[in-house]
Amino acid sequence: MSARKARLVLDQIRGKSVGEALATLEYTPRAAARLVEKVLRSAVANAESNPDLHWNGDELVVAAVFVDEGPTLKRWRARARGRVSRINKRTCHITVKVAQLQDVSLAPQPPKADAAAKPKATRTRKQKEAVA
Repeated sequence: MSARKARLVLDQIRGKSVGEALATLEYTPRAAARLVEKVLRSAVANAESNPDLHWNGDELVVAAVFVDEGPTLKRWRARARGRVSRINKRTCHITVKVAQLQDVSLAPQPPKADAAAKPKATRTRKQKEAVA
């Protein structure tokens, strides 16, 4: 599945509790929802079985979810007059990170000072001609 299709589903569960995320995925009609649900259940099972953490699955929140492109399988399809067209079978890597609710700060972060700075004004053509 392409990463673009999976991102549409991941945007729906980002920042939700695990129970809400599973309920959302259950009623999402996209094929990517089934795959994301499997990855989320695996992440919860890993968190519960880790003896160092002692986390309960009901108290977990989807802290971060993202998808990266994987390798593309290149296939060929016969076309008219002896020609071929290429079919790209795209793949992706889905990553789900869960954490306890009190450990995660889900509040929106304020923009950085650099991003809020105004861009430097450039001269117009007339100003450049006047200088030259």
